[in-house]
Amino acid sequence: MKLIVAEKPDQGSKLATPFTHKKKDGYLEIAANHVFPDGAYVTWAVGHLCELVPPEVYDPKWKKWSMETLPIIPDRFQHRVVKSKGKQFNKVKELLHRKEVDEVIIAGDAEREGEAIVRLILILAKNRKPMKRLWISSLTPKSVINGFENLLNEEDTRNIYFEAISRACADWLVGMNASRAYTLLLQKKGVKDVFSTGRVQTPTLALIVKRELEIANFQSEPFWEVNADFQIEGKKYSGKWHKDGESRIQTKELAEKIKEFCKDKPAEVLEIKKERKEFHPPYLFNLSALQATANKMYRYSPKKTLDIAQKLYLKGIISYPRSDSNFVTKGEAAQFPEILEKISNLKEYSLLFPLPVPSIMENKRYVNEKKVKDHYAIIPTEQVKDVSKLPEEEGKIYDLIIRRLIAAHYEKAIVNSTTIQTLVDKRATFVSKGKVTLKDGWRKVIFETQKAKDGSVEEQNLPLLEEGQLGTVENGSVKESKTQPPKRYTEGDLITLMKTAGKHIEDEQLVKVLKQTEGLGTEATRAGIIGVLKDRKYIEVRKNQVFSTEKGMLLIDAVGESILASAEMTAKWEQRLTEIGDGMASPQVFMEQVKKLAASLIEEAVKDSGHWDFNQYDVESIQSSSPKGKWSKGQKRNISFGTCKKCGGNVVDKGKLYGCSNYTKTKCDFTISKRILGKNITQTILKQLLATGRTDLIKGFKKGERTFNAHLHWNKEGEKIEFQFTNSELS
Repeated sequence: MKLIVAEKPDQGSKLATPFTHKKKDGYLEIAANHVFPDGAYVTWAVGHLCELVPPEVYDPKWKKWSMETLPIIPDRFQHRVVKSKGKQFNKVKELLHRKEVDEVIIAGDAEREGEAIVRLILILAKNRKPMKRLWISSLTPKSVINGFENLLNEEDTRNIYFEAISRACADWLVGMNASRAYTLLLQKKGVKDVFSTGRVQTPTLALIVKRELEIANFQSEPFWEVNADFQIEGKKYSGKWHKDGESRIQTKELAEKIKEFCKDKPAEVLEIKKERKEFHPPYLFNLSALQATANKMYRYSPKKTLDIAQKLYLKGIISYPRSDSNFVTKGEAAQFPEILEKISNLKEYSLLFPLPVPSIMENKRYVNEKKVKDHYAIIPTEQVKDVSKLPEEEGKIYDLIIRRLIAAHYEKAIVNSTTIQTLVDKRATFVSKGKVTLKDGWRKVIFETQKAKDGSVEEQNLPLLEEGQLGTVENGSVKESKTQPPKRYTEGDLITLMKTAGKHIEDEQLVKVLKQTEGLGTEATRAGIIGVLKDRKYIEVRKNQVFSTEKGMLLIDAVGESILASAEMTAKWEQRLTEIGDGMASPQVFMEQVKKLAASLIEEAVKDSGHWDFNQYDVESIQSSSPKGKWSKGQKRNISFGTCKKCGGNVVDKGKLYGCSNYTKTKCDFTISKRILGKNITQTILKQLLATGRTDLIKGFKKGERTFNAHLHWNKEGEKIEFQFTNSELS
């Protein structure tokens, strides 16, 4: 008799579904059948039943947080059963040691984490019986039966267990030592809070803080552009002035002169360039691409998208969601005709059929066995479900996956792009751009995600013209604009950013599939890392935009140039871990390197702490926003920092700024930004300004290339905050 150990109860239920079975306490009993002639038991973990033991289990002195006891480096890592899950562990152990059980089937999710979850249970339960591995990417009855009929040998997946354990132990070593070191050292600097660090979370946070500082330090500059309307032999169109490709003019006076110069002047069509652009259909989804797309379209967080996809997987209607591949093998591609035939019968998609490309079997853009490692791309299974009968959020994700498959069976989208250069009075050149869609192709299927790329020149419907045609300038105008700071990341952007280890590649077509794992984290863990950064109060997500908090910025300031914040180094770690999973690298050698790193991180932090200066941070705010702090987030914003200089109301925290609490009642518009010319306006500074009307000297304001020191001063007559200088500060 076989014992099948799944990762979760609902997964266990799906594995038993194709067979006659009875429900028992903590397991299912499958009756004898052609796959299991003696029957089988199906039991399960409840996620992680086992965990790494805390430091004090190795050595009681490690319980207390103290610099003297660091680094914490166990000789041999140990695991234990999670206390709250002991009942289920005991059930698995009892079934395992039944005499009738002669073989164990590891049936966790077909990836490293599922491997580790089940193997650790079997190790702690002292299993001595032979093992096999169920490896499937779909939970349909057909796939389940096929998987049980083609089990892998235990040694075939042993290396990915070593990879998972190496990753977990490395994360424990780095996180445990660096978190204690930075927390204790920061406490000596007066920052009374707990600072969690991690092998993946800290480099990810560093990338977010880098963008935060780029935005904060960005100095917006005005510029002007000149537009003109042309009439060429009865045909009208518009253009934008440029010189050598640059359309931005630094002064309004020059822009006005150019506009006046062109007024009523003769115009000639100098050059016409036409370019045919072809756009291939997008790749099939892997998890990162699905998360990025769902975030862009529906603002779903990466974790939410993964949770929804997991539900669809457990329903048997999509393949395994934690896949890092955009490709399928010919075996999966052979099922597409059947799947698509069922999809064609759904009213939501019926108008997209018949398909222009009946088969993609020979198309290596989608069918490439060399690029399928553990799992193939996320696709609908043969158990096609009516989207309208699913809960709304599940329906949206399922629809995205269906449309990707349909789009793969469509032709390229083809666009003609036209650029016209118009010469005014033989001196001023204007550019006009336009495009004509010759063939919608796959964009007929995935129309929701298509957004024109904003260029420096607006595209328009251009008339048919020929080079050398003559006309005049009808009208001219000057448009004033300002340079814009870098855009904030969305949560979807973060997934792509982590995948590319900080390389700023936004176009999914350019990202493609990395030949080697060179990103931060894995497909399965990136959403969780973003969740950790939120929980630790290092970042906030508002209207799908990611903001670094003061706490996050202070930590990265403290970490500085440490390897702990290096995206490149962490990416190389991921590559080495992947090599362990492939049997090409030694787990023992890797862990010895990690132990040395943990010790060096502490030495580095101690050395750097002598130069730390956190005067620019609102330490009080950081401590009060802690989950264990004095106030909750909602209460904090009701705390008064002083009396409003305009109306006598209370000045409170309003998120990005401080403002008067009477705004909703009297429309009092007293506000002060939390950041002025690159300097943080802390609660201490604010309280001093409100109490005395003037702050102490603040050093380091930046405007353009200039850095200066000044007091902030309340001007009673003008009812505004101003800089106030002394002679020494001006020199």
